[in-house]
Amino acid sequence: MRYLSRTSHLAALPTLLCYLLLATPAAATSLAEVIERVRPAIVGVGTSYPPRQPIGDQRPNELRGTGFVVGDGNLVVTNYHVLPELLDFDNQQMLAVFSGRGGEARGHPAVIVGEDPLHDLALLRITGAPLPTMELGDASRVREGDPVAFTGFPIGAVLGLYPVTHRGMVSSVTPVARTADAARDLTAVQLQRMRNPFDVFQLDAIAYPGNSGSPVYDPETGRVLGVVNSVFVKESRESVLERPSGISYAIPVNWVRELLQRAEP
Repeated sequence: MRYLSRTSHLAALPTLLCYLLLATPAAATSLAEVIERVRPAIVGVGTSYPPRQPIGDQRPNELRGTGFVVGDGNLVVTNYHVLPELLDFDNQQMLAVFSGRGGEARGHPAVIVGEDPLHDLALLRITGAPLPTMELGDASRVREGDPVAFTGFPIGAVLGLYPVTHRGMVSSVTPVARTADAARDLTAVQLQRMRNPFDVFQLDAIAYPGNSGSPVYDPETGRVLGVVNSVFVKESRESVLERPSGISYAIPVNWVRELLQRAEP
């Protein structure tokens, strides 16, 4: 029987180390790196007034929810319910998208180019230079137990435009079936959802009212898997902030794809 000498063992170490390095998969991208990459594409959605108003008549901007930029850099996805029902046209109030961070945030006039009330989605177009975009993923591959993250503006912009990220997992893929507290409170859209339910992602992560429209994405790739739709609460906004339920829902991104296709000229 032949034995390798100690010298032979030492000579083989570089080859063994090289093999191990090649066989070891590359380290996964950290969530911090992914957030840094996708954050510029996450925007606020709300209303604004012309920057030059009469002295003493300065009307504030309003941040109503979150959105994210897709496509050519001038399209923004958000929730349909984030859009204002009426605008103050007498004082030139306009729909707006807010990009940037902190004191460097700026507003972009926006127009609605696509609506999907049934799935609570809306598509906006902004003017000016294109913004960074997010890539859409494949919602059909999402499974219960998959980790997710979402970034948005949960409590508005009291201190400026500072996005907040939450992490959780998909706890269930379930038909949307939220009903009103009483039959008289049911809307036409809610009745349609009850007749034709579609699957949504239930998340075990805390979301707040301002998170509506936030992108739910793969924490390793940053690809969008869904859109935060609502928080499972039956109390007031103030109570939501004090006692969040820890359950939120997201509309699968396949409905965003359909909205984008319908909105193409």
